[in-house]
Amino acid sequence: MAKPSWETEELTALRDMTRAFCEKEIEPNIERFAEQHHVDRDLWNKAGEVGLLCMSIPEEYGGGGGTFAHEAVLIEEQARLADASWGVSLHNGIVAHYLLAYGSEEQKKHWLPKMATGEVVGAIAMTEPGTGSDLQNVKTKAVKDGDDYVIDGNKTFITNGGQADLVIVVAKTDTGEGAKGISLILVETDREGFSRGRILDKVGMKGQDTAELNFSGVRVPQSNLLGDSEGLGFVQLMQQLPQERLIIAVGAVAGMEVALEKTLEYTKDRTAFGRPIFGFQNTKFKLAEVATDAHIGRVFLDDCIDKHLRGELDIPTVAMAKAWTTDTAQKVADECLQLFGGYGYMNEYPIARMWADSRVQRIYGGTNEIMKEIISRSL
Repeated sequence: MAKPSWETEELTALRDMTRAFCEKEIEPNIERFAEQHHVDRDLWNKAGEVGLLCMSIPEEYGGGGGTFAHEAVLIEEQARLADASWGVSLHNGIVAHYLLAYGSEEQKKHWLPKMATGEVVGAIAMTEPGTGSDLQNVKTKAVKDGDDYVIDGNKTFITNGGQADLVIVVAKTDTGEGAKGISLILVETDREGFSRGRILDKVGMKGQDTAELNFSGVRVPQSNLLGDSEGLGFVQLMQQLPQERLIIAVGAVAGMEVALEKTLEYTKDRTAFGRPIFGFQNTKFKLAEVATDAHIGRVFLDDCIDKHLRGELDIPTVAMAKAWTTDTAQKVADECLQLFGGYGYMNEYPIARMWADSRVQRIYGGTNEIMKEIISRSL
């Protein structure tokens, strides 16, 4: 994995520490996480102890005082192990940043330090059984009653849904409006009327506790509204989704680089017809294509991260990055799996997990078809 253009000496030291943490706490447990469909709850606490949670949140709210680059290091080191179980990038780079950007001072001081220690695991509930990318048509309702909101609705495909202690819920506070009727509301999962459905049986990401969430008359105080007034939810979502899409691109590019690394190692060690598999022209040409794709992806991604760190990354560009890197990552995983032969189809080989896990990247964070729609509007 090439050293990114944005990586400083401090980030290299963080990478070394992060790699050691992941190799100790995640790598030996990947198969067990997949079997139980969730990471161990204390993984969050251990990560908090060493400072890997909320690294890009200011120190005054218990975070590490870093930047998106710190989060990118963790995403890349998790990808190095071909692990898609731990939903830390959503907790750190998405949920915490909704609170930082839109939360009241009281909300930030209450929740962010707990997210930084691992005491609280965060999730965001956007998707519904009948509503995916079309967020302005969510059916979940939050109705005022006295000083409270009463929330009713169902959510699905929720990352960290099985373990989350705090969920940012996308709900309609005005059912007569489209996008302008949407608000984001904080819901603690110990509230009466909240329940979790099943942990979903997915093609990949077997160790991730992606869940259904149900809200039946869940009562929360109106002070749990995220933002100064109702109806800001859709704008808040649109402002934060670019970082979510950049997070996905980071994982996709790191995945390409890891797939290449593992496949080079395998094809140089494994022999067929008296010579290493790498000695065949088809193998060399396929891996030359993969190496080119991974290099293009890295250059594009690093440019996006550099722009994001300067506050200059625009929505069409990050849509391009999300769409291209995830489409290409799946192609790369497929080409690499083929070079492993039958072993590539065995889950004990990381390339098999990477192949299955990469498929969803083209769907979540906004489908790649939606990304093309966004790009086309800027043309």
